[in-house]
Amino acid sequence: MTDPALLSLAEIAARIRSRALSSVEATQALLARIAQWQPKLNAYVRIEADEALQAAREADGHLARSGPKGPLHGVPLAHKDMYYFAGKPAGCGSKVRDGWIAPESSTVIRRLHDEAGAIRLGALNMAEFAYGPTGHNAWHGHARNPWNTAHITGGSSSGSGAAVAARLTYAALGSDTGGSIRLPAHFCGVTGLKVSYGRVSRANAMPLSFTLDTVGPLAQSAEDCALIAEIIFGADPLDPVTDGAPAWNKAAAERPVGGLKVGIPNSFYVDDLEPDVAAALDETKRTLEKLGAGFVSVDLPDQTAVAAAALIVIACEATSFHAPWLRTRAEDYTPQVRNRLENGLAYSAIEYLEALRWRGPALAAHLAAIGDVDIVLAPASRAAAPTIEETDVGGGTNAEAVIFALTRFMRPINYLGLPVLSAPAGHSRAGLPIGMQFIGRPHGDETVVALGRAFQTVTDAHRRVPQLS
Repeated sequence: MTDPALLSLAEIAARIRSRALSSVEATQALLARIAQWQPKLNAYVRIEADEALQAAREADGHLARSGPKGPLHGVPLAHKDMYYFAGKPAGCGSKVRDGWIAPESSTVIRRLHDEAGAIRLGALNMAEFAYGPTGHNAWHGHARNPWNTAHITGGSSSGSGAAVAARLTYAALGSDTGGSIRLPAHFCGVTGLKVSYGRVSRANAMPLSFTLDTVGPLAQSAEDCALIAEIIFGADPLDPVTDGAPAWNKAAAERPVGGLKVGIPNSFYVDDLEPDVAAALDETKRTLEKLGAGFVSVDLPDQTAVAAAALIVIACEATSFHAPWLRTRAEDYTPQVRNRLENGLAYSAIEYLEALRWRGPALAAHLAAIGDVDIVLAPASRAAAPTIEETDVGGGTNAEAVIFALTRFMRPINYLGLPVLSAPAGHSRAGLPIGMQFIGRPHGDETVVALGRAFQTVTDAHRRVPQLS
């Protein structure tokens, strides 16, 4: 391999630390690809080439003098534009926050960059205020799928999915409140980790729904996601929900997977699948069986009701956060996002509190249904990525139905707070990626990654790279 941009996160980090490759060379390689791909994909909202190269030179100098600062020393990364870097803009995909300068950094950014040694390339596109599942953004322009630019990336971590897939960053942080890591991972053909609620700090990152928001990586592989997880997991006094959260258990994330019990839902997650997705699910089951996993059928509780409860929580909490701007700057929101936020006003306090109160019983019912199952296997979506035109709510009467069908496998998992690894599992006949979800038990993040790592030792979908047309 001659292009350093095509290396995985684990590979580039090891090469920089061993001085087989410099941070400057890695940064230059990514910037060269960004120059080629950015006009097609619109994955970045800001590219900070000069600052990144200066930081890379400083990282190389530090390495020569004092050794590596941390496991990501000198590795150039870019993240969704909702993670605050002190002194840098964080527009959150919106006009409302355009030009706003973050006074301090997100905890996850401090851990990746200040402590682990990564350097910043710029900021990645996203759905406006992370409130959209397709990747559309009328303010910055839509991010586009590198496998076919007429198709969506998925949202809201749209730039993260596109940039990782096209090898414009070695990894990227996304956020997952209703599928915003897993959908871009599925549609763009990368690996995404939706973490257990409460294991990673959200401090100083833009909130959407404070009882559902989770922070996690998109990267080429489960191994790369584990490398990010080891750095960002654990308690943070700035985010009380992480109090007592266990640090990443590297040994558990590398455990053998023979004997793991995998549940296959009898309904909902297997209903109305496109033939290509159904075929990928069957092939994934065959692969996991060869790896030594056992299978059982599971009858899950009504997932439609669980998803509906999640929608109520998201709607109310998002509207609560945005209420001051809705009163004073409503015209600065795009109509689609403003309508979603205003819909949150339609729910009563009783409906919101009932939706919150039901989370414990709903999780208990889920755990009773799966028994001693370690992982539930499900497609990430019923189909590969539709086109941007098909999902434009301003341009077609069927767009809302298309979007709802594509996202229905997402929200139940957020409501239950479960960990999920979304892993590439093939391509459609049209050449678009298909992803599978490995859904774990509460705080079973390491187990879903372990299964993903094993799966990716015998499959190659995560290694495929789109070609610039």
